[in-house]
Amino acid sequence: MSKFKDLLIWQKAMNLVTDIYKFTRLFPKDEQFGLTSQIRRSSISIPSNIAEGYGRQGKNDYLKFLNIALSSLFEMQT
Repeated sequence: MSKFKDLLIWQKAMNLVTDIYKFTRLFPKDEQFGLTSQIRRSSISIPSNIAEGYGRQGKNDYLKFLNIALSSLFEMQT
């Protein structure tokens, strides 16, 4: 049985999180608790929900968490 860490989409999402943390370090200090925090939280939500969904029982639960991950991606892009 494979692990969620073997999923290419999870690996790419983790790379995105790393990039987001590097990029947001360049944001103004007065955005640390606003925009920076929001972008970081939404980015880490993506691989977290992929992993959580993978560990759930049943396809419907997995799809629900993938949908949440996608929603977090849209939030982060906004």
